[in-house]
Amino acid sequence: MGAAIVIVAAILGRQTALIPAGAIYAEIGPRIVPWIATALLGTLGASIIVESYLGRWHVDREHGKFDRTSLLWIGLGLGLNVALITVLGFVLASAALFVCTARAFGSARPLRDAAIGFAVALAAYAGFDRLLGYRIGDGLIENLI
Repeated sequence: MGAAIVIVAAILGRQTALIPAGAIYAEIGPRIVPWIATALLGTLGASIIVESYLGRWHVDREHGKFDRTSLLWIGLGLGLNVALITVLGFVLASAALFVCTARAFGSARPLRDAAIGFAVALAAYAGFDRLLGYRIGDGLIENLI
């Protein structure tokens, strides 16, 4: 598995090298995030190879039981995200997805999850919109910023 991950990282690196560089004045070009992902993926694959070679990589044969309710919560969250993103915007739709995903993983505190999801989605939106200059949607919150 580690070798397969390293191969995927090599393919990703090759494809990243083909991305045209940004403008001369740009400090951060369009290749920075793919290079970071390539480096992390390569490091992960190499780590798995080393750990398995040293005998410290163990796989549990016991699997958890299939939880249909959790799958339904994830599906509900994805459906809400798709349905709400054009109506309410990225931030609120992503917060709803976060709440449903947290519930799927066993959280019973939806207000706390909504606050966390809202903060994470707002930070992601601000990062794309303000730092990268890439508008990822309009909505109630996005139009206030």
